[in-house]
Amino acid sequence: MERKGKFWPKELTDFSDVPCPVRSLPPQWYHTVQVRRIRSLRARSNSDPLQGKNLGQGLQWPKKGLSFGNASSYLNLEKLGEGSYATVYKGISRFPGMRSVNGSPYTIYAVSLAEPSLLKGLKHANIVLLHDIIQTRETLTFVFEYVHTDLSQYMVQHPGGLLPYNVRLFMFQLLRGLAYIHHQHILHRDLKPQNLLISYLGELKLADFGLARAKSIPSQTYSSEVVTLWYRPPDVLLGATDYSTDLDIWGAGCIFIEMLQGYPAFSGVSDAFEQLEKIWSVLGTPTEESWPGVSQLPNYKTDWLTLRGKQPFGSVWERLSRTMGAEDLACKMLKGCPRERISAEDALLHKLFSTLPCQLYQLSDVRSIFTVPGLSLKPEIRDLLIPHRKVSQPTVHHKPW
Repeated sequence: MERKGKFWPKELTDFSDVPCPVRSLPPQWYHTVQVRRIRSLRARSNSDPLQGKNLGQGLQWPKKGLSFGNASSYLNLEKLGEGSYATVYKGISRFPGMRSVNGSPYTIYAVSLAEPSLLKGLKHANIVLLHDIIQTRETLTFVFEYVHTDLSQYMVQHPGGLLPYNVRLFMFQLLRGLAYIHHQHILHRDLKPQNLLISYLGELKLADFGLARAKSIPSQTYSSEVVTLWYRPPDVLLGATDYSTDLDIWGAGCIFIEMLQGYPAFSGVSDAFEQLEKIWSVLGTPTEESWPGVSQLPNYKTDWLTLRGKQPFGSVWERLSRTMGAEDLACKMLKGCPRERISAEDALLHKLFSTLPCQLYQLSDVRSIFTVPGLSLKPEIRDLLIPHRKVSQPTVHHKPW
């Protein structure tokens, strides 16, 4: 969660137009971020502070004096983690009459956010929803909808690669979210499994917009120190700062392969040089013929580039070749030359998704793909082979894993 440079824009003072659609939404849980300077970094936890209990039966909330933008409207239950700029909390909303589907109060959870103004206008089923902003002299707190887990933890729970059908659903939602923010001229700039939240139903939501930036027109230059190393494209590793939506497409392609294979596409490296070597071992070492302008990038050095030939993706990641359309889509997303990468909008029309219901393309932005009748995640192989753990009480979320 470390960030470089200025964290908050100076003009961020007016929150009067922050969307507060909570009154019209069905019951759901929340998360918050409280921004402040702290020292340590801890992994995020998805433990349940309610421990299966219905707190709504034992707590009496005041019904007066509650309003959006007011810290007293929320109660922190558990600190989930700390980063360089934010403290992560899980808590509950104190608004009267607002309860989750199992009767317990709404929950709060925190993520880091560098440009909160970007999320204020984003309303999409595959983007984490900003509910409230609370400003005090010491802190700036953001209240988001609560989502059960993230893609990284989901893959840990289901090692060896996910069911191809489920990968299609996750990938469709990821591309759907990217197409939406790219249409809004916003770059996420930090795509990785930890930043893709997964709900009980299998809804995927882009989260942690801490490195996100608005892509102005005409284009402007940005920092090359973006995106976690394993998901950073070769042009950025070579020092490019004039990237566009192709930056996010590379990260999405890496995540696509990781979901199918069960391990990161380009992992186990400690610096940009090793990362490039991993990429060239598959894509082949770029030349001016295959990638016009590559030799002009700041970090390009001919003396340490080992000449390598291109390998078929299906021979490197064998599960791509066993899933219809997977290898072709991965090839279109993981192009060395950024201008050749497929857009998120075009990728949604790829033959990989031809077996999904056509109604998915007719949904409004705010509707989940799981509102299409008959569409749901299928049990992963591990869930079929290993009995579920016993739970203290049945859940009403119909969790698919």
